[in-house]
Amino acid sequence: MKTALATVTISGTLKEKLEAAAAAGFDGVEIFENDLTQYERSPREVRKMADDLGLEIIALQPFRDMEGMPERLRQQKREMLKRKMEVAHELGTSRLLMCSNVQSYASGDRDQCAADLRFLAEMAEKEGMTLGYEALAWGYHIADYMDAWDLVKRTDHPNLGINLDTFHMYSRGNTLDCLRDEIPVDKIALVQIADAPIMPRQDYLTYSRHSRCFPGQGDMPVVEFLQVLKDKGFDDYLSHEIFNDEFRSSSPIAKAIDGMRSLIWLDDQTVSKEETKTQPVTVPDVKDIEFIEFAVEGESGEELIKTLAQLGFHETHKHVSKNVSLMRQGNINLILNREPASQAHEHFQKHGVSVCALGFSTENVKETLRMAERYRAERFANQAGPGELNIPAIRGIGDSLVYLVGANSRYRFFDVDFVEIEGIKGEQGVGLTRVDHVGQTVSNVDFLSAGFFYKSIFGFEIEPRQDLPDIHGLVVSRTATNKDKSVRIPINMTNARDASAERFMKKAGGSGVHQIAFACKDIFAAVKNMDQEKQLPIPDNYYRDLEARLGLEPALVKKLKEHNIMYDENEAGAFFHCYTEEICGVFFEVVQRVEGYNNYGEANAYVRLASQARQELK
Repeated sequence: MKTALATVTISGTLKEKLEAAAAAGFDGVEIFENDLTQYERSPREVRKMADDLGLEIIALQPFRDMEGMPERLRQQKREMLKRKMEVAHELGTSRLLMCSNVQSYASGDRDQCAADLRFLAEMAEKEGMTLGYEALAWGYHIADYMDAWDLVKRTDHPNLGINLDTFHMYSRGNTLDCLRDEIPVDKIALVQIADAPIMPRQDYLTYSRHSRCFPGQGDMPVVEFLQVLKDKGFDDYLSHEIFNDEFRSSSPIAKAIDGMRSLIWLDDQTVSKEETKTQPVTVPDVKDIEFIEFAVEGESGEELIKTLAQLGFHETHKHVSKNVSLMRQGNINLILNREPASQAHEHFQKHGVSVCALGFSTENVKETLRMAERYRAERFANQAGPGELNIPAIRGIGDSLVYLVGANSRYRFFDVDFVEIEGIKGEQGVGLTRVDHVGQTVSNVDFLSAGFFYKSIFGFEIEPRQDLPDIHGLVVSRTATNKDKSVRIPINMTNARDASAERFMKKAGGSGVHQIAFACKDIFAAVKNMDQEKQLPIPDNYYRDLEARLGLEPALVKKLKEHNIMYDENEAGAFFHCYTEEICGVFFEVVQRVEGYNNYGEANAYVRLASQARQELK
């Protein structure tokens, strides 16, 4: 598979865009005309720069409103294309891309439009160029790719092909029937592949300019599209053309790597005729969250430890050579890292007391690492002492790490590097059993990337987004889960500067873990044994509403209210949960799932968010 990136996709100068594309491993780039027009160097210099970076310039684009124009404008368009072909020659590309006409005064006469395109194709033939014609979703007469194909067929010229763009196809609700049954592979001029969330499509232009994303980050059936192409024997470039506000306001190299990761993922979901005999890509089987590691120092670190103690955690183990200890309860392992020469210390310097790493247990550590490398994740060089475990890790969300531990190992990670602390064996905690979910907050520019990080490398499913009303704005949440939902990672972001997610980002100095939920079998017993000093208070009005809305027994409501426990239910089961106040930017939740309840108490989120906002004002 050959990969390309349209320069409009990422931020920066044209030089920075080319450098980012090369660093991410792309084979080629489409030069978006605006990027070239505003650049200070000549097309020949841009070509040399691309050559030096190992990039092929595969196309110059876009050329708009080329067909069906009134006579005066028709001649102007022909002269313009002639001059642009000179630029294309200097860039070293033989492909030019044209978009369907969006002007109301353009002719919709297919024969006239075909005659116009034929004249342009004959111009291209003389120059050794290929023209690709694309249906814009908001085109005035040609908006569906089937109509674009009809026009290309009418033109009937070897130097004119159809450009296929998944966004324009799927935003119009097009099927793949025309591609599958009618379009020969040698008439495909270029394939541009983009995804997007499914939204009401009343304004295609606005939808296009602000909502596109990389394949696998949205809801469009891009996998089926590529499979049809592979079935037809397509082996040319797959190129990104993404218009997205967040993409163009974030790091060009980070977004270029995201784009390459998405194309690799897309390729892995599909099989070509030549690949049918090869072994399919193995998706890692992540089993659980093995541990959560905190960077702790100073008084604020002691405050965090005090809160964990109130939740029934005790320091049970000490590291054999480092200033690191372990708090355990049930199957929950919380590492407290105070080591001065460590990644945790670096994390503390940037973010204060915080979660600096997660540990995943996986069936096959080597295979998971192979997948991480395949999807351009960065390995972390860990430093272990003699005889100590060297647990492999990759860079995760923000500045955090993800460690990988073998799920079937005879020993737990703490059996080798830690020793038990005397005198605490009898401590049983308050009945917390495991990590239920870990919430991470990211910036709006990293929201899609964070979910796709878990989807591509670990094979997690990304659940539909939830909009959580905060008193200062809307918080958007999507949850990444492994196959059996034993690992759940809600990912939150906001565009509202004072909403809870943004407040966390400001306090934490960037993306990170803001919530940790612990499961238990009996929440009333657990809360009874917890020190409730740090518990988040819930207003009485919530319980009055709960009783009226769900028809709960007054005795149960009284019991819930007494312990600030919130409640939700659906057709699958019920959910009990309560919260601590925030400490060092993190808050803790205790949950009890009854029967098949798999949600997160979203119906209660607005009350919880308001209560947290009030606590911050105290």
